[in-house]
Amino acid sequence: QVFPSQDPLDRADFNAVEYINALFPTEQSLANIDEVVNKIRLKIRRLDDNIRTVVRGQTNVGQDGRQALEEAQKAIQQLFGKIKDIKDKAEKSEQMVKEITRDIKQLDHAKRHLTTSITTLNHLHMLAGGVDSLEAMTRRRQYGEVANLLQGVVNVLEHFNKYMGIPQIRQLSERVKAAQNELGQQILADFEEAFPSQGTKRTGGPSNVLRDACLVANVLDPRIKQEIIKKFIKQHLSEYLVLFQENQDVAWLDKIDRRYAWIKRQLVDYEEKYGRMFPTEWCMTERIAVEFCHVTRAELSKIMRTRAKEIEVKLLLFAIQRTTNFEGLLAKRFSGCTLADGTVKKPEVPPPSTNPFLEDETGAEADEIVMEKSDTDKPKKPKVPDNPFHGIVSKCFEPHLYVYIESQDKNLGELIDRFVADFKAQGPPKPNVDEGGAVLPSCADLFVYYKKCMVQCSQLSTGEPMIALTTIFQKYLREYAWKILSGNLPKTTSSSGGLTITSLLKEKEGSEVAKFTLEELCLICSILSTAEYCLATTQQLEEKLKEKVDASLMERINLTAEMDTFSVVISNSIQLLVQDLDAACDPALTAMSKMQWQNVEHVGDQSPYVTSVILHIKQNVPIIRDNLASTRKYFTQFCIKFANSFIPKFINHLFKCKPISMVGAEQLLLDTHSLKMVLLDLPSIGSQVVRKAPASYTKIVVKGMTRAEMILKVVMAPHEPPVVFVDNYIKLLSDCSTDTFQKILDMKGLKRSEQSSMLDLFRLRLPAPPPGGDSAGSLSLSAPTPEQESSRIRKLEKLIKKRL
Repeated sequence: QVFPSQDPLDRADFNAVEYINALFPTEQSLANIDEVVNKIRLKIRRLDDNIRTVVRGQTNVGQDGRQALEEAQKAIQQLFGKIKDIKDKAEKSEQMVKEITRDIKQLDHAKRHLTTSITTLNHLHMLAGGVDSLEAMTRRRQYGEVANLLQGVVNVLEHFNKYMGIPQIRQLSERVKAAQNELGQQILADFEEAFPSQGTKRTGGPSNVLRDACLVANVLDPRIKQEIIKKFIKQHLSEYLVLFQENQDVAWLDKIDRRYAWIKRQLVDYEEKYGRMFPTEWCMTERIAVEFCHVTRAELSKIMRTRAKEIEVKLLLFAIQRTTNFEGLLAKRFSGCTLADGTVKKPEVPPPSTNPFLEDETGAEADEIVMEKSDTDKPKKPKVPDNPFHGIVSKCFEPHLYVYIESQDKNLGELIDRFVADFKAQGPPKPNVDEGGAVLPSCADLFVYYKKCMVQCSQLSTGEPMIALTTIFQKYLREYAWKILSGNLPKTTSSSGGLTITSLLKEKEGSEVAKFTLEELCLICSILSTAEYCLATTQQLEEKLKEKVDASLMERINLTAEMDTFSVVISNSIQLLVQDLDAACDPALTAMSKMQWQNVEHVGDQSPYVTSVILHIKQNVPIIRDNLASTRKYFTQFCIKFANSFIPKFINHLFKCKPISMVGAEQLLLDTHSLKMVLLDLPSIGSQVVRKAPASYTKIVVKGMTRAEMILKVVMAPHEPPVVFVDNYIKLLSDCSTDTFQKILDMKGLKRSEQSSMLDLFRLRLPAPPPGGDSAGSLSLSAPTPEQESSRIRKLEKLIKKRL
């Protein structure tokens, strides 16, 4: 790389000719040529000197480099020698330290072994003395001292596990095991004597000896403790099995309260007499209650199987409610720690509530609407896991819940019939524009009842009965949709009724054409609002059912078909409203197509048929909008469906207006523009609050009515020359259909011979219009009569502005 230089001789693109021309720009400058040559020669000599100096300097670089390398190698050798000396000295120091500490290490090992020996001998002394004392105290039944001593002996014996190969140690271990076995048998015999299996309890009550014996049992094999607990509870509940035998009158469900009253008395009696005899960690009160629940469940299951035909709904619900109340009382009193080996899992935190029925009854009374947002703030999981005792007794009722499900089926059937009768008696809801379309009160009543059933059933069972109840819910949701909603929609009259040609021609203002009365329109809107409410609430009902049911059954709950049913009701309601308004506008459109448009002499205000259509729209739309105020999206759907129905029909009637004169086409264009503005304003027509129409609706209206305007503009255009007319048609309508072009020609009133040549030309021009044909066509279109054409357009624009 060349160093930066301003000298032109150092440039990469140096050009000798240009350089010389720069030195001698004129002929007179050649007089200095000798001076310039001398300067260049001086410069050459300096460059040669510089090059020579640099070359000579480079000859010594190689020699200096070799000398530096040799010095570095010598330094490395010296460093290596010093490191080796340090390593040798370190090894000597290590050897010296080992020799010094050899004797200290031996003494350290001796001390450790001696300490271990002393500790082991002490343990052996304690073990031998403890075994002797244990045997003596066992014979004297000194359980209080035995409890502490036995635990100490067992702990000491653990230190000798690795010495079991020594006969003396093994002998002491066997003596300890023998003493434990003897203690276990002795304690069981003492309890058997104090609480015999047959006969009554001792009148003397518990003794201190038995209390200490329980402490000893804590240290012994867990089987001894389990045996004591089992025998005591069995003896304690023996009276219960006798009092509530299957053949006893008090054993049936109507007297189930007596069972729970009996165990409450027994638990109080136990606390008074035996509460201090058993250690607190044994949780004897809870164990007695749990065993009572297991026995009760077995006994109730047996008696209900035997007398299944006698079970009625009220009796079953009474027994279940009393049982769940008792289970709630157990949850409030006990922690459920003894259920670890049972059928119910222990919760981490004891639940605060006692009775899940009472918890939801207050909420059900307060809330008339079932699945509101406030419900979502409640715990989303079913209440079952919150109570560790839930189902410990009430599980026995689950096989018989079909009685409850059948009863709910019957009740819901009667409820639907009552709804039908009430609707017939009271008639449709009164129109109330201020409140909008009222939701039928019966649907709120239905979902309130659904909620009560769901909550009640979830407290009885979260298994198959919930699935059966869901099936019942589905059945009556469909019935409600069919009988109450679809069944009460107003029936449309036949398409020909009231729409004769005579009436169409006589019709002027169109005020008598609407098929549905104000009450019928309000009823349709009310049914639509009710179906929308039912659709949303059914979705929430499905979520609630999935929360309540067991996780394994969740996928079997699916209310999609019922939601689809309500969607069909909504769609049918909207379709009825559209058909009604559409049919009301039909006479006006028919009148439009019957007018003699070729005889129109001047363009005036909007035509009577437009006034009639606007009148019908102003009659129906505000009523529908006000009644659908709570469901704006369905009002938007109504507007879109009406636009999609009315605009194509209007264009079809437009094609029937033939032949049309130039003035007639201008009048039709004015009418079309008026209809377009009314349709764009349709969502807020007659409303004090002006809202911007939804973009989706506006797009449909603009697209459809612009097509109608383009058709009329094509009709207004002169058909001579034909090429220009065809190109203009393709440009404005972009419609490749021969039928549409044929209809345009009919509207212009062309003869068949002229139409035939036009159609042939149209087919030729269709595949690929020539480049620039649009602009040429538009220029040539105005070429024949430019003044006439521009004056008509200006006149039309003035009329439209005046109308607006």
